[in-house]
Amino acid sequence: MSWTVGQPVRVGAAVELGRDAPLALIAGPCVVEGRDFTVDLAGRLHEICKERRLPFVFKASYDKANRSSLTSVRGPGIRDGLAILAAVRSAIEVPVTTDVHLPEEVRDAAEVVDLLQIPAFLCRQTDLLVEAARTGRPVNVKKGQFVAPEDMENVVRKLTASGAGGVALTERGTSFGYHMLVNDMRGLPIMRGMGVPVVFDATHSVQLPGGLGHASGGQREFVEPLARAAVAVGVDALFLEVHPDPERAPSDGPNAVRLVDLPRLLDRVLAIDRAARAAA
Repeated sequence: MSWTVGQPVRVGAAVELGRDAPLALIAGPCVVEGRDFTVDLAGRLHEICKERRLPFVFKASYDKANRSSLTSVRGPGIRDGLAILAAVRSAIEVPVTTDVHLPEEVRDAAEVVDLLQIPAFLCRQTDLLVEAARTGRPVNVKKGQFVAPEDMENVVRKLTASGAGGVALTERGTSFGYHMLVNDMRGLPIMRGMGVPVVFDATHSVQLPGGLGHASGGQREFVEPLARAAVAVGVDALFLEVHPDPERAPSDGPNAVRLVDLPRLLDRVLAIDRAARAAA
């Protein structure tokens, strides 16, 4: 049965995104770092979420094609990266998601992952969106830093017209001058009003793009305040990049949540989510 706007989006066998579904978490390291590390981290994240009955989708990228510098770490590449994500999916039995950057990557990625993610810089790339939709997988599109929330309606139409197995939109901040992003929380209900689940990316929202010259900086201390605000407004999932040792992470360390801090952050966010749902 084909997916239509207004229906929940199913990610794998156990996770559903939608207004009547519980808040979900999409989380993991920015980039795949190796099989043992990635499987271990996925397992630890799964346990944290399981204790809280929080639906969980593991995220890691096999390639980060939009790095600041030619010397920036990009990841293991599509072949090795997808093999590691397949190992996570099998060993931990959780759904997985990853970025796709080129139309020719999409089919291979869709064979492994449960949710295809379109990076913010590529949210208007029609060929990429159409190819992702044609796989029948659900597609999560990050709203470009340069795009107004109401303009994401065109993205939804491209995907639904091309047969996507579900559409979700992710807010991750809007460019504000140089090396700075801000969040307009009005965008969350605007995009949710399109009949699709909305995800709030709290870690990329505190990124300082290109702020370190050779790499992006970040303000980790603002992840929790923004996550709490977004959940109070109303979202269907949170997106968090999480790492055991962000200072040593090869990519996006300055804005990643420390694994040890994640349980407390989730407990606070879930308390707000319960209160917001009760008041709705």
